[in-house]
Amino acid sequence: MKATQKDFARGLPQGLERVSIFFFCGPDEAGASAAAERVIGALPDPGERIELAAAELKRDPARLGDEARSGSLFGDRRHLFVRAAGDDAHDALKVLIETADAGAGEAAPVIVVATSATDKSRTAKLLEKRADALVAMFHPPDLASVTAAVRAMADAAGLRLGGDLAERIARAAGLDVRLAQSEVTKLALYCDASLHAPRTATLEDHAAIGAACEDDGFSPLVDAVLGGDLPRLGGELKRMRELNLNPVGLALALERRAAQLAQIAARLGPRGRFDRLGPGDKAQLGIFWRDESEIRRQLERWMRPRQPGARETRLERLLPRLMALHRGLLAHSATADLRLAHELAEIARFAAKP
Repeated sequence: MKATQKDFARGLPQGLERVSIFFFCGPDEAGASAAAERVIGALPDPGERIELAAAELKRDPARLGDEARSGSLFGDRRHLFVRAAGDDAHDALKVLIETADAGAGEAAPVIVVATSATDKSRTAKLLEKRADALVAMFHPPDLASVTAAVRAMADAAGLRLGGDLAERIARAAGLDVRLAQSEVTKLALYCDASLHAPRTATLEDHAAIGAACEDDGFSPLVDAVLGGDLPRLGGELKRMRELNLNPVGLALALERRAAQLAQIAARLGPRGRFDRLGPGDKAQLGIFWRDESEIRRQLERWMRPRQPGARETRLERLLPRLMALHRGLLAHSATADLRLAHELAEIARFAAKP
């Protein structure tokens, strides 16, 4: 079965109780990941979370089925979470389905987030007609949809948002619904709000928790890295350490910009020109005037061939690399700052190549 982004904006699609395989794809990694977490939260008994890398499953397609049908160490339920690039999880899912159809027994729910895939990919085609699988594609949202999502988050937390506060939170989060959810949660705690004791939040409350400061701090470093601005990079990395910027938050900011570049490239097509984008196109693509020159420069750099004569662009290599960086930062939090600085330098040097 298939679902749309609007289905998840309204809540959860109908019939999820019959689904055991979830495939969330599209350029909006934040929206896909947020939908995955909502699905996991709605499972009757999600149990232990087992995270698998798609690269491992590509080498050993049978492992997904083995893990899905294995018992938890403590005898509890479990669910599997896979981050994939493109169709990397296709063969593993195919083996899982074939063994299930052959009577291999009940398997734990499998949730796959593949942000560089689409609902036309091989994996989506494999799953979309099955009653026990769900495919949903997520496009980068616009300001209005994220603002509406923020209001829904606030309602669920017992928080009343006054004036333009919902839009302000959406902008401060860079239209990333995960960061927006984090801000709403912090704001609800600050205001002591709950469903049983609703509270009204003000702009002053939002300013008090410092919601917008961190995202503002990310932008110069994101631009230096993806723009291949090596002379500027050293100073930005020093500023990152001095301000103690959140490594995972910075990785998310890089993922958002890379996903935005991918969406712009898809809109332009192989022979399109940035100059032909009208004001309406730019608004839909989230290109604000203050960022336009940087985005133009970054798009030009990352749409170059990965190497002379190659059909693959640099951008196609960037998206999975950033997702791997994100996973690495979560898995090795003690060395996150050092790992991040090294990877940012490598990405910037790659972007700087002629």
